[in-house]
Amino acid sequence: MIDKVISFPHTPKDRKYLSKRTFVQNYTKALKTCSSRFLNRELALISFNERVLALSELQTTPLLEKLKYLCIVSSNLDELFEIRIAALKARLLNDNLNQKSPDGLSTEETLEATRTRIQILVRKQYEILNFKVLPSLAEKKIIIHTNKIFNKEQKSWAKEFFLKEIFPILTPIGLDTAHPFPKVLNKSLNFIVEMKGKDSYGREGRIAILQAPRSLPRLIKLPISIATTNNEFLMLSVFVEMFVELIFPGMTIKGVYQFRLTRNSDLFVDEEEITDLRKTLRGELSQRNYGDAVRLETSKLISQECLNLLTRKFNLSAQDCYMIDGPVNLVRLIKLAELINEPNLKFPLFEPNIPFPPLDRVNLFERIKKQDILLHHPYQSFDIVLDFINSAADDPNVIAISLTIYRTGNTSELMQSLINAAKKGKEVTAVLELMARFDEETNINWASQLEETGAHVVFGVVGNKTHAKMCLIVRKEFGALKSYVHISTGNYHPKTAKLYTDFGLLTANQKICSDVHKVFHQLTGLGTLKPLRLLWQSPFKLHTNVIKSINKEIHHAKNGRKAKIIAKMNSLVEIKTINALYKASQNGVKIDLIVRGVCMLRPGVMGFSENITVRSTIGRFLEHSRIYYFKNNGDDDVFLSSADWMDRNFFRRVEIAFPILDKALKKRVIDEGLLVHLRDNSLSWKMKDDGSYKIRRNIGPKKFSCQNYLLLSHSKQK
Repeated sequence: MIDKVISFPHTPKDRKYLSKRTFVQNYTKALKTCSSRFLNRELALISFNERVLALSELQTTPLLEKLKYLCIVSSNLDELFEIRIAALKARLLNDNLNQKSPDGLSTEETLEATRTRIQILVRKQYEILNFKVLPSLAEKKIIIHTNKIFNKEQKSWAKEFFLKEIFPILTPIGLDTAHPFPKVLNKSLNFIVEMKGKDSYGREGRIAILQAPRSLPRLIKLPISIATTNNEFLMLSVFVEMFVELIFPGMTIKGVYQFRLTRNSDLFVDEEEITDLRKTLRGELSQRNYGDAVRLETSKLISQECLNLLTRKFNLSAQDCYMIDGPVNLVRLIKLAELINEPNLKFPLFEPNIPFPPLDRVNLFERIKKQDILLHHPYQSFDIVLDFINSAADDPNVIAISLTIYRTGNTSELMQSLINAAKKGKEVTAVLELMARFDEETNINWASQLEETGAHVVFGVVGNKTHAKMCLIVRKEFGALKSYVHISTGNYHPKTAKLYTDFGLLTANQKICSDVHKVFHQLTGLGTLKPLRLLWQSPFKLHTNVIKSINKEIHHAKNGRKAKIIAKMNSLVEIKTINALYKASQNGVKIDLIVRGVCMLRPGVMGFSENITVRSTIGRFLEHSRIYYFKNNGDDDVFLSSADWMDRNFFRRVEIAFPILDKALKKRVIDEGLLVHLRDNSLSWKMKDDGSYKIRRNIGPKKFSCQNYLLLSHSKQK
């Protein structure tokens, strides 16, 4: 049985959410993309979140995972506003209003279209929460109170808890000439309270602001003695709304409304002017929470007076306001799954496969010397990578370790291994990217710890983020130096290695090791570019080589030889690459693109893209690996990379793409990384020529999920 689910465009019910005139105007502008060769980048990003949201409605998604998907959408929207929408609003102030983006929309039109789509997305998100997920959780005896529904005993406990645990650290601010509007932290939970009456000083009370301290938990469990189930929780906002009279004694409360402000969080660092990037970043980080306001989320019940005050204070328009039917800090509910021990309401636990016996891991260098090792995370254990670096730190024959660090987490066994290696006198070099968005502070802290142990810490190249994932180990063997390398599509982050799909390669191939060594020298030293033998590197040759490979497929197709392109990535937005793919399609090259997130290419359009398909796999694991496959008349060139096909990855980052040379490993990458996605009829969305997506879900015996298949196939190898 085939069940077709069409994502946005939306239903008539959705259209009713906005006035007919507003919807038609904004949505018509959004659909201008259909007459362009390119799709709108921001609308494509919203479309990705629509696909994530759809997972919260699928019957096959476990209940607590449905809630997590709702929270993930909220987290994604936060970043969308903090970076992309903030950039649009800033551009609107400075841009030539007639300037168009590649899709044909002006900045103003893009901003209006995104607001329309997000309003509908958010409304649908809270409908799923309020009418599907929360009631279903309640049926499973998991209760989350988001309003004032209590019995007498629970209310008595809640009042006592409020007075002991919450009230002492609250600081209410009554607005008047002596008490100006307080600074509001980015994405913090706040309340605006409307009241009347006079306080003990005779001051007339009208409006007060109450900020929820970040030290307070947002989700509080009721004691079993008074709970109706073993899993009954209250949102922090419920306490404030129920006992607001205790915060403002003697005043008549007219209303108390949640609100949450999103600010521009992109750091501005003029890398040509600074002399100390780390010092400059520390200064910028302290101001990140107070950038320009870009979005206001508030209770849909808020009074017009309070709404006007907030929009005026934060210099926002009505279009920047999102009226929420529920908790404004929905992302905090993602913690619920960790608090509840109900395995049947979550994805089944799995143990990553270790591709060879534990005893062989002791002689890991000998194994790598004999044969390349390909790892496919999370299906195969990231512990092998940790063993590679841990054993290097402990091995007396290892004399040098070099590693790029983009994201690794606040706590990291891998980073501790580098620290231990430096303490033992090994040459440890860490190329640490300070400008890794939202991980800047973590990386600054790691830099300090590494430097204290004597490691060499460098911050890459000014103007080019170091995004390449590579580790080089130099070992003394029989009087000579031997190099070993780990290169990957993903970060050295043990936690995300369990959630993201990535490929990594452990190799002692002399040419690859030599290339990696050259890249490290570029990053740490000075000198002219030395050509690489096997790696493609940006900002130098990666883009050029991708275009050359596409053109080579065109040449093969024109001459009747085998030609095909399959590419998997997070985003596809670089215009020259898209145009090269269009040209390849026009010359008969079959192209299958697997793009998880943003894709500005329009597939299936007669005349320039009829030979191109675009798919997006959205599932339990975040698809993160980048794979480039070129048929090359049967030679099957396969590259793994840290780089999406985006301007920033090609021209403003240090990235690498590395070839898979072993035939058996190459076949594995093609099968596990590409072909399973083309077969998927469970998690795979297919893009239509207007930029919308549909999912073709087979719920019968021929159902095939690429992620479930890989989990099962690797578990059989144990």
